[in-house]
Amino acid sequence: MPPKPPLNWALLPPPFLLPPSTRTLLPLTPIRTIKSTNTPRPDRFAYDAKKAPLNSTGASALARKAHSTPLRTGVLALKKGMTSIYNAETGKRSACTVLQMDRNEVIAHKTREKNGYYAVQVGAGQKQAYNVSRPMLGHFATARVSPKRWVMEFKVKDVEGLGVKVGEEIGAGWFSEGGWVDVRGVSRGMGFAGGMKRHGFSGQPASHGQSLMHRGMGSAGGSQGSGSRVLPGKRMPGRMGNERVTVKNLKVLQVDAENGIVVVNGCVPGPKGQIIRVQDALNKPWPKGPMKLEEIVSTPITPEAAKAIASTA
Repeated sequence: MPPKPPLNWALLPPPFLLPPSTRTLLPLTPIRTIKSTNTPRPDRFAYDAKKAPLNSTGASALARKAHSTPLRTGVLALKKGMTSIYNAETGKRSACTVLQMDRNEVIAHKTREKNGYYAVQVGAGQKQAYNVSRPMLGHFATARVSPKRWVMEFKVKDVEGLGVKVGEEIGAGWFSEGGWVDVRGVSRGMGFAGGMKRHGFSGQPASHGQSLMHRGMGSAGGSQGSGSRVLPGKRMPGRMGNERVTVKNLKVLQVDAENGIVVVNGCVPGPKGQIIRVQDALNKPWPKGPMKLEEIVSTPITPEAAKAIASTA
């Protein structure tokens, strides 16, 4: 049996055994703790240590989106159909879509002081007064415009985007040839579709032994490992189309300000007669186009074009 160490009568008992009056007379000793290897974030909104923490106010949220908010308003157009344009310089034939403006007029302005953001409310088309509710009739009467069939808003970056006054009409001259636009519309509804048509599934094997499951989607959910259920968002057969689609970076090929026609390169969502939102492209440099209707410069007609128009008349 090993010998016991001698007792040191000069040492005090543990501090928790001493009375409170005596505990205050003891010298303060540093407390050893576990040192963390991860430096704490200065703020819960600071997602990057090199950047200032994000602010949770509405004005700060708009400031973060300012770089991707267009400088000027967009317009509403009707999809008239597709055609093709032959480029004599490059020798290529490009498929394009014809969009026509239908009496686009500014109905109201949204400001940050009153509404929390800057936007331009645009109406297009025509509607009979007896088919419009009384609140909307008063809204149109305030702007001194006729009742519109479509009313939509276009967000702008700052107060300079409100250069188009209430009641003014925006035509096809708002865009210029060679510019870039983004178009948004509701795609063509195709009804109920299977997994192969809707999501591009390859289907089941077509060999011998496969019975009536050639176009089936296969397993819909796992067993105990995934909770014995079908996980949300599973791609399955269902209604195809009839949803909002955005097509980015379409080039403006031709502009006919007199007839209100804008021809863009490529396809546009929706069937013929679909209402389309047309606005400056977000992924391209902002155009040096007009911010007000007074700044629109009409393209003069050349003498050759005037003779051709006179000969066809």
